[in-house]
Formats: sequence, C-alpha cells, structure tokens
Amino acid sequence: MTVDVLNESGVEVDVAALTSLCRFVMRRMRLHPQTEMTLRLVDPETIATLNEQWMGKKGPTDVLSFPMDELTPGREGPEPGYLGDIALCPQVAEQQAPAAGHDRDDEMALLAVHGILHLLGYDHAEPEEHAEMFGIQGRLLVEWADPALRED
Repeated sequence: MTVDVLNESGVEVDVAALTSLCRFVMRRMRLHPQTEMTLRLVDPETIATLNEQWMGKKGPTDVLSFPMDELTPGREGPEPGYLGDIALCPQVAEQQAPAAGHDRDDEMALLAVHGILHLLGYDHAEPEEHAEMFGIQGRLLVEWADPALRED
C-alpha cells in the first residue's frame, strides 16, 4: 500500500501515524497490496475553496474525498489502482474534537477513515447507508486502537 500524506496545513501533525492508519484501513478493507492514495492536510482557506468548488458549499469543512479508480473493498483485483485523494483540515478537526469527546489526533484519525470509506463508495445519505458506513468506521477505529492488530 502506498500512502502519501502531504502536510500543507501549517500545523504540526504526526504524518507517520496517519500514513500507518491509512495503510491499516486499506489492508482491512482488503484492497490490492499496490493500491495507492494521497491524504492532503490543508489549511481552512484551502478546504473552503475545495468545498465551494466541488461541493457547492461555503466555508471550511473537515474532510473531502475525491475517488479515482472504482475500487471495491474485499476484492483484491489483479491490478493495483489509485484509490483517490482526501483533503483533511487539522484546524477544523481541532475545533470539532471537543464536541466528540476526544482530541484533535483522534478526530483526524476518524476523518481519515471516513474519507477512505467515501473513496471506496460508502455514503451516509440514507439511514441504511449511514448505519453501514458508521458501523465499519467504528469497527476500524476500534481495531486501530489495538496495537496487536497493526502490521506496520
């Protein structure tokens, strides 16, 4: 698994931990071992621009996903693929973390997992979709919290 984490946010972030988390999620979702993706950590101005350009919404948001190849979880195909790009804003994560009862790094981990699931085609617009996506997201975060389950 190739994960590029680019920190363009202007704040200090544990890039190695986010890289490991993304690889962990990709493995758990049984993607091809040569699957690639990029996680871009951006400032509030950049994510606001992306949010308006691609979602038609004003202001900064926490995470945006831009899928590339249509990769399906659980089916390790014969060819590697480019999963897509995620834009994540640490400053927005820091603002919303207290309401969720955890710190910025935990919020960023949640948002990274959430973004990867969107790259894989999961959504949460309908109640059934929401239950499935958030169930997988929760399971992945619990598994990530157990060092015995990590391979990195």
